[in-house]
Formats: sequence, structure tokens, C-alpha cells
Amino acid sequence: MKISKLALLLGALAFCATPASAQKLTFTLNWVAGGDHAPYFYAQKMGWYKQAGIDIDFETGRGSAASAQKVGAGASQLGLSDMAGVLLFRGKGLDLVGLMNVYANSPQGLYWLKSNGIATIKDLAGKKIGNPAGDGARTMWPALAKANGIDPNSVTWVNIDANAKLGAVKAKTVDATTSFFNLHHVFARELGADMGFQAWKDVGVNLYGNSIIANGAWLNANKDKAAQFIKITQKAFAECAKTPDPCVKALVEANGALLYDNELTNWHLVTILMSDDTSRNVALGWHDDKRMEGDYKLVDEYLKMEKPYDVKTAYTNEFLDKSVKMPPINPPKLY
Repeated sequence: MKISKLALLLGALAFCATPASAQKLTFTLNWVAGGDHAPYFYAQKMGWYKQAGIDIDFETGRGSAASAQKVGAGASQLGLSDMAGVLLFRGKGLDLVGLMNVYANSPQGLYWLKSNGIATIKDLAGKKIGNPAGDGARTMWPALAKANGIDPNSVTWVNIDANAKLGAVKAKTVDATTSFFNLHHVFARELGADMGFQAWKDVGVNLYGNSIIANGAWLNANKDKAAQFIKITQKAFAECAKTPDPCVKALVEANGALLYDNELTNWHLVTILMSDDTSRNVALGWHDDKRMEGDYKLVDEYLKMEKPYDVKTAYTNEFLDKSVKMPPINPPKLY
């Protein structure tokens, strides 16, 4: 595949002298690095962040809720977290601001074995669901349960590591687990015809998914760095949607345990989650005002904001380039 002129131009700039006073920043991922994180490592490999005076460290995360808490506490300047959880944590007093939406469609899904007697989401009552304590899905479970007429307390949550989800379902130590859609192909391959699946977006909960977030105090003092980081990252996501190969290779090079073919499939599924009318026609990464208002109301209805606030203070689109839009995608059949 050919790399666009933009990528070549920005790549060439990386060979120029890097500013000596590059600001050191920590970006906490939601999980361990995977296909959905390819654009960050591509931009890093091309030298785009350093050329802008940003020395960025991408730190392994331990759940969307955990990354939001770390950024809110100021332990990381930037991070990646489920936006619904961010809204809830902001109501608890955490200083969080969404800067760029990544998942325009909710990535959340429930997975189970049909042989466990589970046919629909309603059959989860009385069952065990396994996932990490800091998982964003656990934070938003009450909203999904209530939207489907299930008592949120009717399930038992079992703490397991993110990498143990699939194994726990296969071993039947838990009855179900949650996972993002970009890993759907892995579950489908391993569970086969016995796999049960329900996308949250199809049963009443389609909130914005992962967004790039910043600590509010840091943001107020460093708007120039935030603007540079977001513009570079927004362009990297657009480049990777158009030409995935170099992006996934950069990811694998930076994270040696990953397999190229698996992460390429992961990335193709991510592009499906990224694509909606707003990302295609307004700007890639744009948070729509009406939709954010609806997400806030849903979170408040089911989870109750401790301290109500104006949702417009929880995000900004000011750093996004409206000329950068989500390109058309035509992913191959993946599962």
C-alpha cells in the first residue's frame, strides 16, 4: 500500500532536529497495547510527537475506570478512557476533560457460552460475570441492566485479569465476561458455535466509548501541548484508517509480544467503531453536543451524579482539525 503525502511529509520532519526542551508526558492506556492503539505508536515511530516538542510515554493501563482515576488525580496528564465513566467520575469531583472521541459507537459487548443456559442478556441474572475491578463495563453495568429489566445486583462480579477473560469463560469459572468489539474475532475463533454475544449498543446503551482525556488543571496550563498532541493523534488515526499496514507494524515493533495478523484484524474492527455520521462529516474525534447531553442524562438516570454539572465542561472539540475526517472504510470479512 502507498503511504499518503501527509504521512511522508510528517515523517520527513521527524529527521529534523528535535526540540531540546521536549515536555515529558504520560499517556495511560485503557489496557495493554493492542490493535486499537496502533495510531499512537505509529505517530511515535514517525517522530511526530518529538518534533512537536512532546516526549510521550504510553503507559499500560489496568482498565478504563482506572485510567480515568489516574488522569483525574493528576498522576498522568493524558489517558484513554470510556467516556461514560469519565462523566460519572467527573461528578465525583475528578478533574477530567475529553479531548477527542475514538469510539463513536459503543464497543462494549457481553460474551458467554450458550451451553451455560444463557440465550439472552436477561438470562445473566444469578450468573457470574468476570472482568477486572477497574473495567469501564462494570461501572456502566447498572445502566445496561436497568435498560433491560434486570436487577443490577442479581449478578456476581468476579475479579479477573483482562487477559484471563476468554480463558475463564472457556473453563466455565465464570458464566460471562465483557469485551470490546475489536476483540470479537478472538472470541468467535475460540468459542465457535457455542458463543453467545450481545452488543450493548443494540440493547439500549450506546454511549460514546473510549475518548482521549486530559487532567483539567494540566490542560488549562498546557493548551498548546494539548493542541499539538491532539492534532498529531487525530491525523495518525486518519492515516491508519486509510493505510493500516505501517501503523500495525509500528505497534508490533514497539510491543514485541503482539502478532501482526491478529492486531491488523483488531484494527479493522476498531475502524468500524470509529465510523459514524459525525466522524465522517464533521471531524474525526468530534463529540456531538446533543449526544453528549443524552449520555450525561443516561449516566445520571442510572448511576446518579454525586454533583451535577454542565456536561459541556466535560469535553472540548477546540483542538480538533475539522479538515480531518474519518475516511470511508471497507473492511474484509473478519469473523
